[in-house]
Amino acid sequence: MKKQMVLVPEKIIENRILLIRGRKVMLDRDLANLYGVLTKNLNKAVKRNLERFPADFMFQLTLKEAELSRFQNGTLKKGKGTNIKYLPYAFTEQGVAMLSSILSSPRAIQVNIQIMRTFTKLRQIMLTHKDLQRKIEEIILRQETKFKTYDEQIQYIFKVINEILDPVVPEPPKKKYGFLADREN
Repeated sequence: MKKQMVLVPEKIIENRILLIRGRKVMLDRDLANLYGVLTKNLNKAVKRNLERFPADFMFQLTLKEAELSRFQNGTLKKGKGTNIKYLPYAFTEQGVAMLSSILSSPRAIQVNIQIMRTFTKLRQIMLTHKDLQRKIEEIILRQETKFKTYDEQIQYIFKVINEILDPVVPEPPKKKYGFLADREN
């Protein structure tokens, strides 16, 4: 079995995934940086293959979104020559997957695999949280009449969360080994 090569730590990829327009996306500049290419070259490759990138795979940010994304990433600088010249493109998970068909360098392929795994991991985490939220809501609905105050309800919620996250598994009964003599008293 081949050893997996990790070019970019997972945490870096996670930090580059943003929520814009209610969708998890990665910006062209971040992807270009991860792939080891210039942003303008990445965008040129995308423009040569626009038919592969419908609106649900890629979209261009508005000026306000671009400024917010710069602020969110901590790349906003003050001074001459720091205005946004080109509005960045945002790629959804499907758009990032499609990039693998137009960028075929070994680094781009390996980084793309890592990005896809990170998106999958984040989706699994979100599903786990939805299940947890649903379970809590069900339990609260069943127990709602028992609570006299809001504080009691909050305490109960924390108790339930702790039970779900760290369930107490009862120990199996201990078996007695050896011979038991019949005692007559």
